[in-house]
Amino acid sequence: MLTREQIVTWLMACAEVFQQERDFLTGLDSDIGDGDHGINMQRGFAKVAEKLPSVADQEIGQILKTTGMTLLSSVGGASGPLYGTFFIRTAQVADGHQSLTLSELHAMLREGVEGIVARGRAEPGDKTMCDAWWPALAALADAEARGIALAPALAAALSAAEKGVQATIGMQARKGRASYLGERSIGHQDPGATSSWLLLLTLARIVEEAA
Repeated sequence: MLTREQIVTWLMACAEVFQQERDFLTGLDSDIGDGDHGINMQRGFAKVAEKLPSVADQEIGQILKTTGMTLLSSVGGASGPLYGTFFIRTAQVADGHQSLTLSELHAMLREGVEGIVARGRAEPGDKTMCDAWWPALAALADAEARGIALAPALAAALSAAEKGVQATIGMQARKGRASYLGERSIGHQDPGATSSWLLLLTLARIVEEAA
């Protein structure tokens, strides 16, 4: 089971991770975008970390909704609306929950990704954050079907997401600012897919440490 406390720990840890990886993400975004993705993710999750103590004792849905609303209001560029929508949609599935099974976590993340797709109209191979999320969701579905425990299931999802991130290097961007570059976007790792992988990496670490 994924507990409410672990959700809070995850989101707080994300603030540290995006602080540490700010320049890396900004470098990726400088190659094919506006060059602000790392700065935006660091700023957004710093604000989330400020807000979390006020809702940390509430149910998971409220925690995730607060995260999403905070990202919407504090993150610029495309990542604010996309990640804000992601967390607001996950909150709908987690509403009223104090803990989550693997099945519930999978449903929650799937709903979040569907929110991203609805907002950004991304399709497989478009070189977006969804190219990391879709393989991760497939791995979670497989783990759920095989009755695998939460920690190894997340490890499998993380590995699949990492392969998805690497696959974006060979893709030509068809969405967002990177799409303006046409074929010149090939050969560059997508920053949004990378930040999505970092979110999963942080969650997998939190769960693994508690296992």
